[in-house]
Amino acid sequence: MEIGKVTMSNGLLKRLLIGTVLLIFAYAIWPFYSVPTGSRGVVTQFGKIVGIEGEGLAVLPPWRKLSNFSIRAETADIEDAEGSTSDTQPVKVSMTVRYSIATDRVAEVFEKYSHDGNLASYVQTATQEIFKAVTAKYTAPDLIAQRAKVSSDINGALRDKLTLYGAQVINIDMRNFAFSDSYMHAINDKVTQEQLRLAADNKLKTVEAEQKQKVAIAEAEANARKAEADGEAYANLTIAKAQAEALRAQNAALAQNKDVLELRRIEVEKIKAEKWNGALPTSIYAGAPIPFLNVSK
Repeated sequence: MEIGKVTMSNGLLKRLLIGTVLLIFAYAIWPFYSVPTGSRGVVTQFGKIVGIEGEGLAVLPPWRKLSNFSIRAETADIEDAEGSTSDTQPVKVSMTVRYSIATDRVAEVFEKYSHDGNLASYVQTATQEIFKAVTAKYTAPDLIAQRAKVSSDINGALRDKLTLYGAQVINIDMRNFAFSDSYMHAINDKVTQEQLRLAADNKLKTVEAEQKQKVAIAEAEANARKAEADGEAYANLTIAKAQAEALRAQNAALAQNKDVLELRRIEVEKIKAEKWNGALPTSIYAGAPIPFLNVSK
């Protein structure tokens, strides 16, 4: 009985051993591989790149190996990148760079820089270099005032730099330029002084505008009074001319006909008679005429 048990144990062990060897052999020569979405399969033969497989199923002979290489967008965070402005002010900035590997350069990047598509260390180094080079072209005030242009310069230079590594920049997010505390205090003081100056200028302009308005009103009133006075003077002059013309006409008429004066006197006496109420004056002074009394008759 014991001999039979030993024989069965040895047979089972032998079968297990054969099965394990077959599994290992099958795994070694397994020809089917899967390339996930957002990746490329780099095919190597004894360490040499011999092809690039797209997403999906790949069938390879056992002497070739497939390595998955990501071409998805990756993110590299650069904290406190340091630089110096042209007026020797130290400056720092934090940035986030999103990038991906160009699909036509997968083999080159795999061979030279990364076997999985992660170029974060290269991106960080390149960003530091670019930031230093760009900030050195600007003064500190210009770096603040022309932030959009600075960002554009960094973006363009970094795109060119990362092209060398087979990467393409998707976008760059810069988060605040940071200067030394003393310089920031100086900037704040300058901004405060500028605001005060602008307020004073605006107040001065307001006062000047008010003064100009008052002068304009005074000039308008003076012109109106002058026009009114000129009008009155012209009217008086016209009346005087008319009266003088009337007098000249009367004098001319008297000079030509002496009876005109007598006719005027009769007209006056007639008007008096029409207005007389028939009552004689109670008092008669020497030389005073008596109405309608002709003593000579």
